[in-house]
Amino acid sequence: MAHPSQPRLAAFLSQNSRWLAAGGLLTLLSSFGQTYFISIFAAQIQSDFDLSHGSWGAIYSIGTTASAGVMIWAGGLTDRWRARSLGVLVLALLAASCLAMAINPYAALLPFVIFALRLTGQGMCSHIAIVAMARWFVATRGKALAIATLGFSLGEAVLPLAFVALLTIWPWRLLWVGAAVVALIGIPVLLALLRTERTPQSMASENQSTGMRGLHWTRRTTLHNPLFWFMVPAILGPSAFNTAFFFHQVYFAEIKGWSHLSLVSLFPLYTVMGIGAMILSGIALDRFGTARLMPLYQLPMILAFLIFATATSLPHLAIGFVFMALTTGMNATLPNAFWAEFYGTQHIGSIKAMATAVMVLGSAIGPGLTGILIDFNVALTTQYIGVAVYFVFTSVVMWIGIRKARADLPVLA
Repeated sequence: MAHPSQPRLAAFLSQNSRWLAAGGLLTLLSSFGQTYFISIFAAQIQSDFDLSHGSWGAIYSIGTTASAGVMIWAGGLTDRWRARSLGVLVLALLAASCLAMAINPYAALLPFVIFALRLTGQGMCSHIAIVAMARWFVATRGKALAIATLGFSLGEAVLPLAFVALLTIWPWRLLWVGAAVVALIGIPVLLALLRTERTPQSMASENQSTGMRGLHWTRRTTLHNPLFWFMVPAILGPSAFNTAFFFHQVYFAEIKGWSHLSLVSLFPLYTVMGIGAMILSGIALDRFGTARLMPLYQLPMILAFLIFATATSLPHLAIGFVFMALTTGMNATLPNAFWAEFYGTQHIGSIKAMATAVMVLGSAIGPGLTGILIDFNVALTTQYIGVAVYFVFTSVVMWIGIRKARADLPVLA
C-alpha cells in the first residue's frame, strides 16, 4: 500500500543497511541447505554410499519431509527470540550439519544429515530473515523483503559455479568443511550487524501491524480461517515444481537432446530475471498491496511449463526460463508480505512457520512425485503440461480466497 512517508530508496538503504544486510546474510547462508547446493554433490554421495538414484531421492525426501514437520514448531521461536540470538544458534547448527555431511561414514545416517541441513538452512535461516523483514518494516515491507532476499539469488548464482569448480581439485567432503567454516564466519558478522537489533517484544507497541478485521491473528485462528487453506496449493506449487525441474535437469536435457552444459548456460538468465522480478514486485507491493498482486503472480508459471514441455530449441527454452524467473522472483516477496498484511505481525513467526513447512514439504514432494511418474513411463514433458494446469488451479483458488477476505483488511496496511 502506498504510504506518504515512504523514504526514497537511497535514504531507505542508508537508514536500514544493517538490518537489510543481516537479512541478506541469512538468506545467502541458507544456500547450504538448499536443493541446488546439496545436489552438486549427488554423484559423489551416491558413489561413496553406493546409492541408486531412487535410494538417494528417497533419503532426500525423508529428510526434507521431517524438516517440514519440525519447522511448524521451530519457526514459532521467531515470535519469542530475537533474530540476533536465534540467528546465531541456527548458524551454529547449520555449521554442525555441514560438518556432519563432511565426516558421516554411514548411509543410514544420511536422512538425519539431510534433515539437519534442510531444517537449519532452507528452513530456519530463510525463515528468520523473512520474519524479521516482515516485522520490522511496514510501509516499506516490499522493498525490505526484496533486498534481503537477494541473498537467495546471490547464493544460487555464485555457489554452484564455485563449488563445482572446486570439486575438480578438492575432495567433496573437504568442501563441506569449507561450508561449515563459512557458516561459522557468518556468526560474528550477524552479531555486528544486529548489535542494536530490536526484539519482538520491544517492537510490539510501535511497529506491530494488525491484519484482517484489525486483529493480531494467532496460529490457531489462522488455521481456522479458510483463506489459509485457499493459499496452501499456491505455497506448495513453486517449491514443488521448481525443485523438481532443477532436480531432473540432467534427464530433461537428455530427453530434449541437449547437453547438460548448454542447459546450465541459461541459468544466469534465470537468475538475473528473477532478481529483477524480485525488486520490481517489492516496489509494486508497497504501492498496490498483496491483495491485488497475489492472484496474478503464478500465471507466468503456466507459460513456463508449457514452454518446457514443447521447446525444441535453446532460445525457445530461454523464454520459459524468463517466465519461471518472473514467478520465482515475485515468490520471494509477495507471499511473505501477504501473511503480514492479512494476519498481522504480532504472531507472524508462528504463522509464517506453517507456510514455510508447506513450502519445505513441497520441495520434498516435487522430485519424488515426478520421479515416480517417470518410473511409470509418464513422460516428463507430459508431466509439465499437467504442472501448467496445476498453476491455473492455484491462481483461480487464490483469486477466490483473497476476493472473499480482502474486505476485512484494515483501510491502511
